[in-house]
Amino acid sequence: MVRLFSILSIVAFSEYTYAQGCCSGGSGSPIAGGASQGVLQERQMEISSNYQYIGTNKFLYGDEDTLRQFDYLNSNYMYTRLAYGVTKDFTMSIESGFFFNKTQIGLDKADTVRSSGIADLIIFPRYDIINHAEESKRTEVTIGLGYKIPLGKHNDSTVVYTDPTTGKKYYTTSPPAVQPTTGSQDFIFYTFFFRGYPLKNFRIFANTVYIKKGWNSLGEKFGDYASVGLFASKTFFEKLGVTLQVKGEWIGKMQADKNVDLLALYNVDITSTGSRKVFFAPQVSFNLIDFTIYVLSEIPMYQFVNGTQIGSQHQFTAGISYRFFVKKA
Repeated sequence: MVRLFSILSIVAFSEYTYAQGCCSGGSGSPIAGGASQGVLQERQMEISSNYQYIGTNKFLYGDEDTLRQFDYLNSNYMYTRLAYGVTKDFTMSIESGFFFNKTQIGLDKADTVRSSGIADLIIFPRYDIINHAEESKRTEVTIGLGYKIPLGKHNDSTVVYTDPTTGKKYYTTSPPAVQPTTGSQDFIFYTFFFRGYPLKNFRIFANTVYIKKGWNSLGEKFGDYASVGLFASKTFFEKLGVTLQVKGEWIGKMQADKNVDLLALYNVDITSTGSRKVFFAPQVSFNLIDFTIYVLSEIPMYQFVNGTQIGSQHQFTAGISYRFFVKKA
């Protein structure tokens, strides 16, 4: 059925970039990525949650492999969304995530830097501007405007030295790659196009996401983000869904307040931030009454980074979605 597609393609708002710079690391903000969704039906509610693992030890200079500057970077993350169909055309959702860990292992295991905790709160209304159905096809166009509020830490610190005499500990700010959030308030601009062929159990759809990043209290502005996703989805045996996605993304360079030296203070090299990437993401889902269980992997097909940065390598997501109708009072 037509509403199944918006469950099949949900990746929540997966972390939009794992690393925005080699030593600078990147966003901890789970506010974009593979999410592709229209609106819910009136009085329909959705509760969904997914687990995401990201890990990489791949370093790039431009689009070529280069020497590693630390051994590994990984995160374990849980994302949850609560959405409600206010009308047949308007859906409101509240979304948030929690990092069980974000960990950077130093070269030859020289050190380990890690953080954990709550990330961001996202308020994300969506509205159908076109919703036209015929027997053989259905067309839907949705727009959305989201607002991200940081709840977690963006200035977490790590012990770098302990005085053997006094026991006093000295700290330094951890790399952005292991912070649970960027610490900025951001705006999310979203569009979604859907064309379904119910007689053939086949759907094609596309989305665009643009995230306008704000400044945080450290004088950092992470690069704006833009992505375009193209999807094809088909249902087999009425319950098994297969979705294929190709996604292109662009991340702008970081900026620093004129009075802040990011390289000196936080080891952030602005010239090694920003990237262009293309991903292929196969997904399998199973629908059981009001529940949908899904798994997917995001595979990098092309990567170009400015300067030297850690690139994308392994990403796996598994989740469950539950939809039901709220009775009138």
